[in-house]
Amino acid sequence: MKVDSIVNGIVLDHITAGKVMEVYDALKLDKLDCSVAILKNVSSNKMGKKDILKIDNDFDIDLDVLGYIDHNITVSYIKDGKTAEKKHLALPERIINVEKCKNPRCITSVERGLDQEFYLANREKQIYRCIYCDTKVTK
Repeated sequence: MKVDSIVNGIVLDHITAGKVMEVYDALKLDKLDCSVAILKNVSSNKMGKKDILKIDNDFDIDLDVLGYIDHNITVSYIKDGKTAEKKHLALPERIINVEKCKNPRCITSVERGLDQEFYLANREKQIYRCIYCDTKVTK
């Protein structure tokens, strides 16, 4: 299979196999008016299998959301057919409005419009906790 290279845009590489649609939805790529190539289960020497997203448009990507979904993703910004910048992600220290607190007694369940904010409590186990009630969210 051959997928053309892009001239100006973004390539999300090293997405864990099977997570490409979660990334697609989180970035709201269906709202873009450009070509988006979704490659699933691509052979990889490092990972065995991986997913790739190619976006034929340059736009602001929330790197914290990407890092939360899969911190192994690499983000390559393409300018004039060449990689202009490459970023390696990490788990973000805080996530805002990415997850919802599961605690029915949390203030975020009662107060409309209050941000759903979580902090990284344990990096190795990828555990986040609500800043209001300390309820645990595991990715």
